[in-house]
This record gives sequence, C-alpha cells and structure tokens, in this order.
Amino acid sequence: MGKVLIVYASRAEETKKIADLIAEGVRISGHEAEVKKTGDIKTEEDLKGYDGYAFGSATYHGEMITSMKQTLFIAERAELKGKIGGAFGAYGWSGEAPGRIFDTMEHIYGMKMVSGPLMLKASWVQGGIQAAQAYGKSIAALM
Repeated sequence: MGKVLIVYASRAEETKKIADLIAEGVRISGHEAEVKKTGDIKTEEDLKGYDGYAFGSATYHGEMITSMKQTLFIAERAELKGKIGGAFGAYGWSGEAPGRIFDTMEHIYGMKMVSGPLMLKASWVQGGIQAAQAYGKSIAALM
C-alpha cells in the first residue's frame, strides 16, 4: 500500500474540496492519502515519507497562490525525483496554476507524473466530483 500527500492552497476553499476528492480516489484504490494546507509544510522534512504527491493551487490573477510557490521552493529540496505526482486546482477564468505546478514537478523535480494537470472550475460543476476522484485513482495506479 502506498501513501500520497496532497497539498493545496485555496482562497475560497474550492481547491481544498478538490484535494479531498482526489484523496477519496486514492483511498478507493486501496492506498493512504493525507491532505494538508500549504501552511502545514514548513521544511522539506514535512514532505518525506510519501510515495506520491499532488500539489494544487487556485489560479488568482493568472498566478498560483503565493503559499504554493513557497511550498514548491521547499519541495525542490525534498528529493522528489522519480516519485509519483499530480497537480490540480480550481480557477475562475484562466487556470494557469495547475499547469505551472505540473511543469515544475515534472521538469524541475524529475517526478513521474500522471497524464496532465486537473483543472476544474469547481468540484461540483461539470462532473468535477468524478473527475477529481478519477485523478486520485490515476495517481494511485502509478504506485
């Protein structure tokens, strides 16, 4: 059984809801999942001990939330090369944050990523619940 850490930054708690649904998908697949806010990640030690990672941020004014940027700087020192990863986030108009997180995880950290980032307007819109759970299952399938 693998263990996945899901870290999120959210302004209106929609990205948190998506994180929780991804965790459900991981658990449905028979693995463990832990969900944390970016503020819970203080050092690279807080990122150790997991087989997979999903980082998510809402897009705000075309950018990821600052606390996710800080978490990504910490993650750069956490030796995540070869670990399984995914990126996600909620957005209103543009949705750049999940793609930027995904690219950082894949190209800077050298992680083994799922097929692409999960971008949802909201967890409850256009099949978002099923999409987020399926994303968690796809992370679990790589373990």
